[in-house]
Parts: sequence; structure tokens; C-alpha cells
Amino acid sequence: MNCSHAIFVCTTCGKNQQNDQSDGDRLFAQLQIRHKTWLLQQSVSIQPVKCMGVCEQDCAIALVSPGKRTYLFGNLPTDKARIDSTATAVLDCASQYQAKSDGALAYCDRPELLKTRVLARIPPVPLAN
Repeated sequence: MNCSHAIFVCTTCGKNQQNDQSDGDRLFAQLQIRHKTWLLQQSVSIQPVKCMGVCEQDCAIALVSPGKRTYLFGNLPTDKARIDSTATAVLDCASQYQAKSDGALAYCDRPELLKTRVLARIPPVPLAN
């Protein structure tokens, strides 16, 4: 699989001493399940990462692609009642991101869950000629 887009999922988010599985681990697992039947599974990968440095904003994900803005989202709910809707919102937003040539995600077009959870929108690294 040669993906030019990725969803990074922080797997250290929400980790505590009593539970071996973090909030990020749970979201990553749910995204992997849904990714298997997702229309864009060949063009968007889902990758676990260790700590994205927004520990007070767990659970965090980032949408990344060469030549596009990077979006960092945080405070994503991963409890049993909301994890499925969180995974749906992340994949819907990733679909929008993949379809935009510059990766710009308009506030009004983002899934409701992700409208107010942007922690950073990082300009793209210029592509080499």
C-alpha cells in the first residue's frame, strides 16, 4: 500500500497506571476496524505514534500529507458510548482532507465533532522542485 495521506493516532494519550490500553489505543483499534472496509483505505493509512506532545488534550490525531496543511485535533471522546462516532468523524474528515488539493478544511464542512477540536493547523512544507 502506497499512501500519500495518513492519520496519526497518539497511542500514549489518556494512558493511566490502572489500564494497559490508552484512550489513543482504543481509538486506533476502532479506526483500524473501520479502515478495512473504508472506501479510501488504499490512499489513507492509519498509523500509531508515541506522543504528539498535547497530553492535556487527549485523545489526539493528526491528518498529514506532503504539500498539504497538517491538522492536529485533540480532546476526542473515546468512551464506549462515543468511540464509534469519533472514528466516523475522523474518517469523514480524512476523506475531506484527502479530496482537497491543499488540505484546507473549512470549519463549516468538518464533521460536527471536529469543528471545535482543532489544536493546530500547520502550513505545508514546500515541496522540492
